[in-house]
Amino acid sequence: MSARLADLFPEAAGPAGELTVSDLTADSRQVATGTVFVAVPGTKADGRRFAAQAAQRGAAAVAGPVLAVPEAGVDPVLTAMVRLGAAARARTRAQVVAVTGSVGKTGTKEALRHVLSEQGETHASAASYNNHWGVPLTLTRMPRSARYGVFEIGMNHGAEIVPLTAQVRPDIALITTIAPAHIEHFASLAAIADAKGEIFSGLQPGGVAILNRDVEHFDRLVAHAQASRAGRVVTFGEHPDSDVRALKIVLRPDLSVIDAVVMGQPVTYKLGTAGRHAALNSLGVMAVVHSLGADLARAALSLGGLTPPAGRGERTALEIGGGTAYLVDESYNANPVAVRAALATLAGIETGPRGRRIAVLGDMLELGAAAPDLHRGLAEAIEAARVDLVFTAGPLMRNLFEALPVSRRGAVADTATDLLEPLARTLRSGDAVMVKGSNGSRMGPIVEALKARYAVDPTRRTQAVP
Repeated sequence: MSARLADLFPEAAGPAGELTVSDLTADSRQVATGTVFVAVPGTKADGRRFAAQAAQRGAAAVAGPVLAVPEAGVDPVLTAMVRLGAAARARTRAQVVAVTGSVGKTGTKEALRHVLSEQGETHASAASYNNHWGVPLTLTRMPRSARYGVFEIGMNHGAEIVPLTAQVRPDIALITTIAPAHIEHFASLAAIADAKGEIFSGLQPGGVAILNRDVEHFDRLVAHAQASRAGRVVTFGEHPDSDVRALKIVLRPDLSVIDAVVMGQPVTYKLGTAGRHAALNSLGVMAVVHSLGADLARAALSLGGLTPPAGRGERTALEIGGGTAYLVDESYNANPVAVRAALATLAGIETGPRGRRIAVLGDMLELGAAAPDLHRGLAEAIEAARVDLVFTAGPLMRNLFEALPVSRRGAVADTATDLLEPLARTLRSGDAVMVKGSNGSRMGPIVEALKARYAVDPTRRTQAVP
């Protein structure tokens, strides 16, 4: 590791030509003396903008993409990261899990991190480090002493998962679900299933493929698993043939209670996050725990303490008009299935006196020619969720806004920024407001602005919605 880094960064090398490194990070705020800062280009922020800040914090070196368009050739820094990741993977004795899916992969990864970290040292992807930069960076940072490794693997196009799962070489690979995310890059939902099924190509010999038994194109995913080196296939869901099966799911405003059978063993547990989609994904978590040979009962207890991360269901109390409103942050990303799930969760929230359920929705991107119809089609889910007011941002969501009855129309704007003031003027005590949209719709700043404006008490940031 030292020699390769020294070759890349000779200006930071010591007298012996080696570079002493304590850590690698893509977050300049985490840089300390001896850290290599990898300036990863991202959708929200370009890491190269923070190179000077990293150097001031004492970075041993700053690495970033050399080529303007890495696909035009082989970027030497990315190549070095892949090699470092391979070295880290080769030295570890950890049991490694890889997670992908159209919806819920980050939440499932975080649930696995939470559960497994209570049973042994666990290393997992930071944030959503799931692409060609994030996966090797996460591998490189995996401690030699880790007992478990949990990696999120994402894709926007076909064949993108193959090289990533080849680097991770998981012992267990899980697919949460298949949905029309990024469908503008695919001919059909079946093609998305094929792309997700690529995760099994990297399985270690005798590994475990874990599948959602309820999804469309399940048979197609099974075919991918059987064509891999998987030793067995484990299924989860509500389907009666599922190996890990939900017998009953009780949905409450801030948690769920699940009665399940895990490989023939009855298990009842609470899940500290709301929503049917989260409850179903928790079955996948239990399937992983069982496949690892970890303590199932302890995992069931751990799931009760799980809280949703920012952007994926985090709930915040807002002080408005002498009372309290509640903000549900679902702003990280969106596709039709994820938005419907978020609306269903909003439906379960009890509002205060005179309170309303308010949905703030930004464009769902990468949906191709069907995008207007897919946005318009959310009107039925809005009605089913008993949403009182809808605010929309972006030209695609305008299709939904115009499909709604006038009584449900809050405001429509071209951008999320333009939506903030109409929304702020409308909010009142007792309201429950949910914000969701694709990353490119930039809905996150609405969440942060509402938090800042209404002086949220930090001790109430994780208070449950009643």
